[in-house]
Amino acid sequence: MIYIVCVGNLKEKYLTDACNEYIKRISRYNKIEVVELKESTLTPSNVALKAEAVEIKKHLKGYVIKMAIKGKQLTSEELAQKVENVTLNGFSDITFVIGSSCGLDESVPSSFDLSISKMTFPHQLTRVILLEQIYRALAILNHSPYHK
Repeated sequence: MIYIVCVGNLKEKYLTDACNEYIKRISRYNKIEVVELKESTLTPSNVALKAEAVEIKKHLKGYVIKMAIKGKQLTSEELAQKVENVTLNGFSDITFVIGSSCGLDESVPSSFDLSISKMTFPHQLTRVILLEQIYRALAILNHSPYHK
């Protein structure tokens, strides 16, 4: 099972539509669940991040991959290999974590830190990109013509 734990909800319909499309595509290969958590309104931001971390930790299952600016960048093929290796090593669940616009508290545990790009994206768009890349990884592993 693949879990995506996200802090904050999608506000724009086009982002929701894109996410729903990739969730539908992913579900052909694997079960997937997206968990949206409320973004904290506490200040300062480090207090907000700690409050969000408490909620995030309640939803972590299996192998945890945090989306992090300083994480490792992988090609689509390398992400596919990572997913395959995780399952071959006995993990039936993979949880991807996307923090709020302020990031993630360091207390959120991680098996692996992943970065989509050296560029900065809004965390809402990150969800769409991540879902597409998960779908692409599963397509690669299943020898689908989607990946070119």
